[in-house]
Amino acid sequence: MRTICFYFQVHQPYRLKPYRFFDIGEDHHYWDDFANKSIMRKVAEKCYLPMNALLLELIEKYQGKFKVSFSLSGVFMDQMEEYAPDVLESFQKLVATGHAELLNETYAHALSALKSKEEFHDMVRAQQEKVKKLFNGYTPKVFRNTELIYSDIIGEMVAELGYEAILTEGAKHILGWKSPNYVYCNAIEPKLKVLLKNFRLSDDIAFRFGEKAWADWPLTTDKFVNWINQIPQEEEVINLFMDYETFGEHQWAESGIFEFMRHLPDAVLNQSNFSFSTPSMVVEEASPVGKIHVPVPISWADEERDLTAWLGNDLQDEAFDRLYELEPLVRQSKDPQIQKDWKYLQTSDHFYYMCTKFFSDGDIHAYFSPYDSPYEAFINFMNVLSDFMLRLKKEQNTPITEK
Repeated sequence: MRTICFYFQVHQPYRLKPYRFFDIGEDHHYWDDFANKSIMRKVAEKCYLPMNALLLELIEKYQGKFKVSFSLSGVFMDQMEEYAPDVLESFQKLVATGHAELLNETYAHALSALKSKEEFHDMVRAQQEKVKKLFNGYTPKVFRNTELIYSDIIGEMVAELGYEAILTEGAKHILGWKSPNYVYCNAIEPKLKVLLKNFRLSDDIAFRFGEKAWADWPLTTDKFVNWINQIPQEEEVINLFMDYETFGEHQWAESGIFEFMRHLPDAVLNQSNFSFSTPSMVVEEASPVGKIHVPVPISWADEERDLTAWLGNDLQDEAFDRLYELEPLVRQSKDPQIQKDWKYLQTSDHFYYMCTKFFSDGDIHAYFSPYDSPYEAFINFMNVLSDFMLRLKKEQNTPITEK
């Protein structure tokens, strides 16, 4: 088997509105409805609708020989229902072809796997139910944790939920001399297969495609196929994992990214011995070559491929710890709005905005952040969290000690 596996992460957070100290105890609506709707509609027009139409066209043109996979975060699906039913319908059409696989993840695109096994499992089950509801009873078989965050222990937790495989980053410091172009298995639960992102080829599309200073610009389908043809014959699978917003949002249509994707299947199918597969197909057809040992969590973010995009400074750690201190009280709450806010507050983006990195990684963080600085993001989040704590205290009459 020689195959290419495309996976696209599709996610939009519920962004917090500017929330002042004086709003604490007075205003219990935290979300920037205008920004969330306007951003969703903007990205829908630039990315989701044209790219979904293109993928549907390619699946039909190549009669199922071209295949893709997605994970749609629960908060993204909520926003599709609220702001973009046309986008939801376009994803439903793709999945109905049988050649677009859906993966499961945490409902809120959260970091719960790092803090609470119980909350992690609850979020995964909630996500699975959401997928079933919106996609005609669809049940994902493969898992993708938030931002490809993975470790041996996280893999074990995922295996306990019955998934066949998990996706993660083919990080150099984990692989060493090994290639990402094989199927591996979890070091604790070998029944869980592990698919690793080929970060060089993935990032050539996701990050470098429109970069005119890049030595290999412009990237053409012929050039890309020539690169994959140089991969040793015994290496079975090339995992191309990326944000779906790559197409039209991060790489604008004027860059040629849509035309690249339009012509890539033809180039691959006619100029190489590679096919296209979904993650489930890869898992079914390929056997693991060995265990992959990941004692410390990795991710696909930033140069370090670790957790420092979300938990790399005192601001992030404080906000994260204070949030999860509330979990026992939230579990006692009968208020559905508290439960909903609890989910949305766990979204990893809130902590990403607090990152204080500099240079190229810092530029990427700043690009995605609605705040002027990481400190503003921290203060805004903590103001909201203070009000959330007061609501819990009022409902349960439980003292909450301020630190």
